[in-house]
Amino acid sequence: MRGLAAGKRRADYDDAPLLASAAMIPSVPERLAALREAMRARGVAACVLPTADPHLSEYLPEHWQARQWYSGFTGSAGTLVVAAETAGLWTDSRYFEQAERELAGSGIALMRQVVPHAPEHIDWLCAHVGPGQRVAVAGDCIALGAAGTLRQALAARGAELVADDIAGTAWRDRPDPPAAPVSEHPMPFAVRTRADKLAEVRAAMRRAGATHHLLSSLDDVAWLTGLRGADVAYNPVFVAHLLLTAEKAILFVHPGKIDATLEAVLAADGVRIAPYGGVATALAALPRGARLLFDPERVAWAIAEAIPAHVERVAAANPSTLMKACKNAAELEHVRETMRQDGAALVRCARWLEEALARGERVGELDVDARLRAFRAERPGFVGESFATIAGYMANGALPHYRATPEHHAILARDGLLLIDSGGQYLGGTTDVTRVWAFGATTEEQRRDVTLVLKGVIALSRARFPAGTSGQQLDALARAPIWSAGIDYGHGTGHGVGYFLNVHEGPQAIRPPRSGGRFEALRPGMITSIEPGIYKPGRHGVRIENLAAAVPAGAGEFGAFLAFETLTLCPIDTRAIEPALLEPSERAWLDAYHATVRERLAPLLDGADRAWLERRCAPLPAR
Repeated sequence: MRGLAAGKRRADYDDAPLLASAAMIPSVPERLAALREAMRARGVAACVLPTADPHLSEYLPEHWQARQWYSGFTGSAGTLVVAAETAGLWTDSRYFEQAERELAGSGIALMRQVVPHAPEHIDWLCAHVGPGQRVAVAGDCIALGAAGTLRQALAARGAELVADDIAGTAWRDRPDPPAAPVSEHPMPFAVRTRADKLAEVRAAMRRAGATHHLLSSLDDVAWLTGLRGADVAYNPVFVAHLLLTAEKAILFVHPGKIDATLEAVLAADGVRIAPYGGVATALAALPRGARLLFDPERVAWAIAEAIPAHVERVAAANPSTLMKACKNAAELEHVRETMRQDGAALVRCARWLEEALARGERVGELDVDARLRAFRAERPGFVGESFATIAGYMANGALPHYRATPEHHAILARDGLLLIDSGGQYLGGTTDVTRVWAFGATTEEQRRDVTLVLKGVIALSRARFPAGTSGQQLDALARAPIWSAGIDYGHGTGHGVGYFLNVHEGPQAIRPPRSGGRFEALRPGMITSIEPGIYKPGRHGVRIENLAAAVPAGAGEFGAFLAFETLTLCPIDTRAIEPALLEPSERAWLDAYHATVRERLAPLLDGADRAWLERRCAPLPAR
């Protein structure tokens, strides 16, 4: 699989400016000044910079990282609003401490999302603009649905929302769009043919009464075409739009990304290649009587604006989103083998780390990151990391999305907790795993917190629930042991995971209910993370994460039931827990899990690595 190297690590992007003189890079206040000058020239009172690209991606190619460029905030989620005299950056609790540090001295106020009495960015905007004023947003970087909500709110104030990429035009030396090549996801890992998946989506189009279907979300496009790319760091996708009819498909992609051989293969399945920018023209040419199916939350405002008035819009979720979320039996078998390979790499890294510290070697968070990447690279089928590794020692572990950098990282000591959240992209699946490793002496508080989190993992992992149950209904199972201690955590308990695709995948999620949120039922074959946590700022952070597949669990008088099959294979460090806090059934679950880990991983390891596995998978001592 070629190509992913171009987007393998976000550090490739972040470190690139170091090659130039720091004096050549304008400061954040200077960047904001240039943006405000452009705003004044265009008669705009405020500018909204969401974290988005023309495909509404979670992780963005550098070309569309305008919010990061103008704010200096490197987190993966946030919205920047710049007015003539003030600016605010909205982000959630995962990034509060990071944002405070990165926004210092920028003139941008941190606005904490989902905090009582803190205004959301739409409310703030409406309070800062008045009748006749204009608010700009890049029309290709906001969803049609979100644009409608913002436009309506501003209109109530007499203000106007305009599609204008002011931030892009004022961005000095803006990076070019990504140009990495595209290739096929090879058999046997791809499992299903392109023709079969196209036929399944077309059947869904017919059921919806649609004659055409537009897809802009990159993971949907990659799954449906059976292609993979390297345009987005860590996610093996490529920048493209796809337009389907009952018989044909047009893939809008930048020239040179698909070679002649692959183009011929696609043509044999009825997929024609067209220039990336041609999607608007193609939509404008749709005939009368056409009924276009698209998801207004997954298609950008500017793209949707090209749809003629005579075309009937069928607003619904992309059928492929649910199809790719439900992995079939063959895909799950590949995932299970991928988990074995990934688990072997995790064991080798953990053993190296433990022994290095015992020898008194100087080991930092960045060393852990590099070593883990190297151990994964030795495993068959490995393509790249699935996200930037989080290796947080003690207080740094209390930052849910912490990332060590050369300027900000910790050196490990002989005592304490190290949280490692990492994952890999393999031809046979995508992994995401978090473990907390204990070194030397641990405190009673640390052991209690780790045990409470483990109890949450166990409670949800062994749940049995009726078909049709959503992640919102299950979320409290993982939180209940943590709540019992008067503690909570500010992120969701679980997210969907792709099959050699995005590490964050919908439509399912395990999280608390929220107003207006969609309740998506868990279905057989869906892979979801289970990752409760406890975060004590300035002290330590705890998160334990496994991936689990929803599987049938029998049926009877009250209908069909589902359960979770734990897929992740990596020991849970029992040195960090307080066994006395575990119920007998919880101890039995942990011992059984470790027996499975030992059985599945032992054939891949030998010598010191295998001996380490045996020690870490030993049953808990009797009370």
